[in-house]
Amino acid sequence: MRGLKGKKVLITGGARGIGAATAARFLEEGAKVVVLDKDSEGLQSIKKTLPKLDGTIKADVSSPKEVEAAFAKLNSFWKGLDILINNAGTSLRHPFLKIKNEEWLDVISVNLNGVFIVAQQAARRMVKQKEGGIILNMASTNGLVGYPFYAAYNSSKAGVIELTRSMALELAPKVRVNAVCPGYILTPMQEAEYTPEMLRACEKKVPMARLGKPEEVAALLAFLASDEAKFISGQCFVIDGGEIAGGLASSP
Repeated sequence: MRGLKGKKVLITGGARGIGAATAARFLEEGAKVVVLDKDSEGLQSIKKTLPKLDGTIKADVSSPKEVEAAFAKLNSFWKGLDILINNAGTSLRHPFLKIKNEEWLDVISVNLNGVFIVAQQAARRMVKQKEGGIILNMASTNGLVGYPFYAAYNSSKAGVIELTRSMALELAPKVRVNAVCPGYILTPMQEAEYTPEMLRACEKKVPMARLGKPEEVAALLAFLASDEAKFISGQCFVIDGGEIAGGLASSP
C-alpha cells in the first residue's frame, strides 16, 4: 500500500487475533508499530513473535487514567502519531434476560467507552500535526443487524459506528475516521465463545462458505490507512463473506 512506510501506528488490543495480525501487516508495509493491550502474557508473546515492534504498552482502554499514562509512554517511543487502529474489545454471549448489570457495563466500557477514550487522546495529537492522522475504529456486523444473545455487544458496536461518523465530521479535514465491521472471523475470542459445532453452523450462514481470517481484516485496515484511501472518511466497511447481504445474520 502506498504511504504506510515509516508511519507511526498504535494498535489497541494488539496482542492477539485481529490486532496481532494487523501489527504484522503494518510492519510488513514498513510502518513503525506499538501495540497496546491489557494482557501481559499476550504482550510478552507478541514481542517474541514480532521483534520489529517499536514497543508495547500495558493498559486498559476503559480507564481514562491508564490511557492517559499509555499515551505519555507512547511519547517516549515517538513524537506524534499517524495512525490509530482502535481495535480493543470484549464480548459476552448471554440471553438478554440473564445479562447482569456489571456484565453490560463491562462490555460497554471496553467496546464503546474505550474506543472514545483512546480516539480522543489520539485525535488531540493528530489535529495539531501538519499531516493530520487516521483513526480506524473496530465495529462489527453486530452493530448493523440484530444477533440474538449479544445485546450488550451489539449495542456497543452500533455506538462505535455512530461515534465514527460523528468523529469524521468534526475532525475533517485533518483526520480521516472510518470503521471496519467484521462478520465471523476466526479469532481466539470467537473460539472461546463458540463450540466447533457452532462454528460449523456459522460457516453455513456465510455465502463464502467459511469464516474470515484475521489477516483479511488486517489487509482492509492497511488499505484504509494508506494513501490509496485518501478520500474515504466517515464510512463503515463490512468484511463478512457476504453474510448480511441477505439478512442471514438474523437467522437461527
